[in-house]
Amino acid sequence: MDSNLDQIQLPQLNLPHYTPKLFQREGKLWIFDVLRKKQLVLTPEEWVRQHWISFLSTQLKFPKGLFALEKGLVYNKLVKRTDLVVWDKSGKPYLLIECKAPKVKLTQKTIEQACMYHKKLNCPFLIISNGLQHICLSFDAKAGKFTQEKSFPEPPL
Repeated sequence: MDSNLDQIQLPQLNLPHYTPKLFQREGKLWIFDVLRKKQLVLTPEEWVRQHWISFLSTQLKFPKGLFALEKGLVYNKLVKRTDLVVWDKSGKPYLLIECKAPKVKLTQKTIEQACMYHKKLNCPFLIISNGLQHICLSFDAKAGKFTQEKSFPEPPL
C-alpha cells in the first residue's frame, strides 16, 4: 500500500476485515483484484465485491477457481453483468451475489434486479449486499420461490 494512502478513510463493512492492495494513480484509488489479477478503479461497489471475494475464499473456503466476475447475460434484449457468480464443480451456477454501494439501500427494487439475473442463471442461492446489510435467499426450483436464510451457504460440492 502506498504511504500516502494511510489518510484515506474507506467505509467499514459488515464483513470480516481484510487488507487489500491499494494504489493511487492518476488521481484515483485502485484496488488489486486477486481473481482477475489486475488493478481496478476502486468504486464503492468494487469495495463491497472485493470484501465478498475475500470472505468467501478465506473464511467460507469457497475455491477461487469457481468464481466468475461481471459475467454477461442478456435479459429482455439488454446486456447485463452479474457482480459475482460462484459455480459448482459440475459447472452450474451455485451462488449469485449482487453488490451495491454501502450508501445504496436494499429495497424491493434492488431485490427485483437481482432476481432478474437469477431468473437467467437459476442459482440455488442469491445474496444481495451493500456491504452493511446482506439478504441471503435460497431458491426452491420445484416451488419456484425464494426463502430468506439466516446464514450464508456452504461451498458447493
